[in-house]
Amino acid sequence: MSIPSGLTAGTWAFDPSHSEIGFSVRHAGISKVRGSFTDTDAALQVGPSLEDSKVTATIKTASFSSGDENRDGHVRGADFFDVEQFPEMTFVSTSVTGAGETYEIQGDLTIRGITKPVVLDTEFNGVAVDPFGATRAGISGSTTISRKEFGLTWNAALEAGGVLVGDKVTITVDAAFVAPVAA
Repeated sequence: MSIPSGLTAGTWAFDPSHSEIGFSVRHAGISKVRGSFTDTDAALQVGPSLEDSKVTATIKTASFSSGDENRDGHVRGADFFDVEQFPEMTFVSTSVTGAGETYEIQGDLTIRGITKPVVLDTEFNGVAVDPFGATRAGISGSTTISRKEFGLTWNAALEAGGVLVGDKVTITVDAAFVAPVAA
């Protein structure tokens, strides 16, 4: 399969200032908590075809931010991410399929030392040259995981039934990459 129009072969650098890796999870069965990771890195390796292309990402778990310092501290601790023992989450793609604007990026997600396959439903947002002459590409995607499958099992029972933290976590990615500079 051919690569999306405008992408050129090579390793495209991640642009963290124009990217976000976020999440949402049900809280107390009635609302959702949202947040993001503020220290992330990624690379888009574009080959001559989709089969030869790859996406990798590294997320520093200590950069977890939901806007509530008490919750953030708890989630960084041993009950959840245990950032001292597991300072990073990683994603490494294993295949990319699709065409036009819609793609599936299959890969291995590792959280707390546990690796599971996931599918990132992805939209290719195109390629543009910015006012400074850099060629940029953007993708948006999402996947839903079971946090329990990654060893994130802490919870508290609610008086009315149910639990405080839902099992399903939606991970969202909005990523910008900068084309390799020709030598």
